[in-house]
Amino acid sequence: MLKADATNWLLEEENPSVRYYTLKDILDKPGPDPEVQQAKRDVMRYDIVPNILHKQREPEYLKTYPKFYTNKYKGLVWQLIVLAEMGAEANSQIIEQCEYLLNNSQETEDGGFAMNTAAKKGGGRITEVIPCLTGNMVWILIHFGYLDDPRLQKAINWLTRYTRFNDGVEDNPQTPPYDRYEMCWGKHTCFMGVIKALKGLCAVPQEKRTRDISDTINKAVEFLLVHSIFKRSQDLSKISKPGWLKLSFPLMYQTDVLEILDILTELGVADDRMNDAIHIVLSKQDDTGRWRAENTSNTDRLLIPLDQKGEQSKWITLRAMRVIKRYR
Repeated sequence: MLKADATNWLLEEENPSVRYYTLKDILDKPGPDPEVQQAKRDVMRYDIVPNILHKQREPEYLKTYPKFYTNKYKGLVWQLIVLAEMGAEANSQIIEQCEYLLNNSQETEDGGFAMNTAAKKGGGRITEVIPCLTGNMVWILIHFGYLDDPRLQKAINWLTRYTRFNDGVEDNPQTPPYDRYEMCWGKHTCFMGVIKALKGLCAVPQEKRTRDISDTINKAVEFLLVHSIFKRSQDLSKISKPGWLKLSFPLMYQTDVLEILDILTELGVADDRMNDAIHIVLSKQDDTGRWRAENTSNTDRLLIPLDQKGEQSKWITLRAMRVIKRYR
């Protein structure tokens, strides 16, 4: 299935994050392995992660904290996504940022995360709680060690209670006050909300998943499979989201076929309804066994730009190789 083996390219030391995940996910080296441990340490010492953390300590950046979501894609939410994707470990600076979001983005009663802070009572503004942000924040906070924090558990409960799977018919209408955004819920639930909710819930270790978590995961998986990942369920000859066929990294509230396949295969899902998406990913491989960045509308606007459009991407190649390895 691979035209060439790009593993040695991914193992180059200039990108310690890619090297770390390649050792773990492609070569199956265990966590205590000395190479894995060294790569993990290097993530915090070299390249993207320390550069982001340095820029975030600048006084001008600290002033942008209140625009944690609306400052796309330099705001706190988006940078924490990048740091988590890079495999950064929680340090005092990252914990301070997580606490800021828990205090200013998380809605105090139900636990979902909002785009802005409630001016009078603090916490997230309840009318601006959205599922994609909540799913992303659950994933971020689990990565940085908050799994057993009651505030994180509240956000997980929000996802299991309020995630919807309407597919052209509003079988399960959203309840107030979360019914404000038609694009998130309505007759057809927003794909991105489902995917980011799934991403967050999948980060919960299997032994700690409640029945509600498992049920929501199963419903989300079937919702994606009914659509063959990127198609219209009522007419599978039509593409629902053409933009999802252009591969990118990192993905913020958006997604693409490769991210969805990465989530599904991590869960151990292997279903014929994934085959067309798999074939699309394979078709984008070049003769060197590498994949290129096709959409950089997110990455161009980060604190530290990542992939250049049209260039070979170690991150996308890593994700593609991981998906193919699991799906065989």
